[in-house]
Amino acid sequence: MKRRAGEREKELKKKKLLEELGENRLPYVTPADADFHQLWKTKYSKLVFRKSDTVPEELHQQVQESFLILRKHDCFFQDLVRIKGKDFLTPVSRILIGNPGCTYKYLNTRLFTVPWPTEGYDIKYCSPQIHDACKALIRLNEYLHIEAVKALQGQHLFETKEIKDTTVIDREQNFATSLTEKGSISKDQSSCVSEDDYVSLKNRTSYNLTLLNYMDPLQMLYLKQEPYFGMGNMAVSWHHDENLVERSTVAVYSYSCEDDLNMTHQHCVLAGFSPRFSSTHRVAECSRGTLEYIFRQCELALQNLQTDSDSMALSLKSLEAAVVKQVEEIHNEVEFEWLRQFWFQGKRYLKCTDWWLKPMAKLEEFWKKMEIMTSLVLSEVGKEEQIEEQRNETISCFLLVLTERQKLRKEWTARVTLQGGMLPYCAYVVRSIDNSLMGSMREEWYHLKCPEVFLVSLTVWAVLLAGVPCEWVPMVLPFSHPILPC
Repeated sequence: MKRRAGEREKELKKKKLLEELGENRLPYVTPADADFHQLWKTKYSKLVFRKSDTVPEELHQQVQESFLILRKHDCFFQDLVRIKGKDFLTPVSRILIGNPGCTYKYLNTRLFTVPWPTEGYDIKYCSPQIHDACKALIRLNEYLHIEAVKALQGQHLFETKEIKDTTVIDREQNFATSLTEKGSISKDQSSCVSEDDYVSLKNRTSYNLTLLNYMDPLQMLYLKQEPYFGMGNMAVSWHHDENLVERSTVAVYSYSCEDDLNMTHQHCVLAGFSPRFSSTHRVAECSRGTLEYIFRQCELALQNLQTDSDSMALSLKSLEAAVVKQVEEIHNEVEFEWLRQFWFQGKRYLKCTDWWLKPMAKLEEFWKKMEIMTSLVLSEVGKEEQIEEQRNETISCFLLVLTERQKLRKEWTARVTLQGGMLPYCAYVVRSIDNSLMGSMREEWYHLKCPEVFLVSLTVWAVLLAGVPCEWVPMVLPFSHPILPC
């Protein structure tokens, strides 16, 4: 709620500014202007620039070759993102490369890393060239990490000296030099940073992934004009980078955004005129965005499912409202934050590696069990022996999660329709419930080649069996399809 209010406030401020500007534009400075470095020093001190000749030539060559290899193998894709409830294809094409099992979410679209070579992981690439490209990018990642730590140490040193020294000789000249040279810090200088601060610097620069971008302005139609300064077409509008660790740096293979600059300043990408690549290295906030995390969530949910040792019948350990709510929220998370997000993007990842297929198959198995758990809840709440107060509490919280699930399924149907032909071979899940077995279920799973990517649950049958009021039915009714008895 607070985030939405903040977004509305920003939009109102933008609208007001544009109205005040009318046909005019805000002034801006370039390096050719006399006060450029003074403004950089006072307002943008956390924007650090390194000349290209400070990067080892061998690394330059490897990285540039990796861009071309990935482009040659058609590994760059436009993303379908959601902005203010509407879906748009990004003008810029992208690929995410990083730590195995990591994801990065922006504008309601979750990207899955093509894993770079990592010790302890068996990663099979589609070609030796793609392996080499990913290896070059992790080398670049390590280099940028080291350079970012040096830059932050240098910044800390200047801030400390500025406080302690009553006289600062040619501060502007020293500052500009520090931003444009190699920025190496001697042992004596680095000792000015405390051990805790040094650990913090390392954590804020430990990039776990890079978002690679490719754009060809001549092939990018319907670009927006930069609205405030009159700078021409934009490939990416003004924005803050999302889903990053607080105060972490963003290192780009051309510029670096230090400390909290991304939080306090927006940036845009001008389209220009020539095709070009970039590699943007980030410390993604992955507390809820790794395979390790979502597998833990699934294991937590499935603790409420038990199997009878004699009949092998499945049942729930608890119908407490809090337990049911937690399980169903994890159910939604697996479906809408992982399965749909992954398959929605088609077979793009198979251009590089099949690494994600096994964990996604494992997640789908977890999801199937949680679908069973949903039906078991519906079946149990209809039994007469349930205490009415507990039953009503369970139904109330359960209904909220089911309502959200149905809403999200409708949204995803709309996104799938817009995305059209990019969709993969996917799983439809059809459940038949055998009434003669007193509500226990016989599962039949079908794989169909279909133009929609959403996983169907026929919980409506369980609703009817459980004797739940008819007004609930639209909230759990699956989407229409010829094979479903809707």
